[in-house]
Amino acid sequence: MNGIVETDGALVAGEGNFGVVVSRFNAIVGDRLLEGAVDALRRHGVAAERIRIVRVPGAFELPVTVKTMAQAGQYAALIALGVIIRGATPHFDFVAGACVNGLSQVALDSKIPVALGVLTVDTLEQAMDRAGAKAGNKGAEAALCALEMADLLRRLRHA
Repeated sequence: MNGIVETDGALVAGEGNFGVVVSRFNAIVGDRLLEGAVDALRRHGVAAERIRIVRVPGAFELPVTVKTMAQAGQYAALIALGVIIRGATPHFDFVAGACVNGLSQVALDSKIPVALGVLTVDTLEQAMDRAGAKAGNKGAEAALCALEMADLLRRLRHA
């Protein structure tokens, strides 16, 4: 466009490892998100030995684990997966807010892409729909985001 430089990322494996942190709470959903994420990474050329899966108790534990992995300096991108289902108490709001804010802060502080594959839903049915049923697989979408952002940041750093 008339001398304007435009940069975007591609869905390529690039260099480095990819970390996937998944919550065990509501594992019936988390496991499907994980399958989608790993499948998307593998389909785009990420070798199995470049993928590390870490399981944590719940969504609240995702940020500290992702931060620890980011600090290790071994990852091109990190993917956080889990599901938080609204209940009858405000617990949902506290956990969802802390999780999303924490993951965002890790990305900003580490300058490593952190893809958000944490579902915040009202029902288990909504979660299942987003974990491979009617609404696709949000774990796969998070993995694609991680691939694209890892490539984009690499390009920006070497521009």
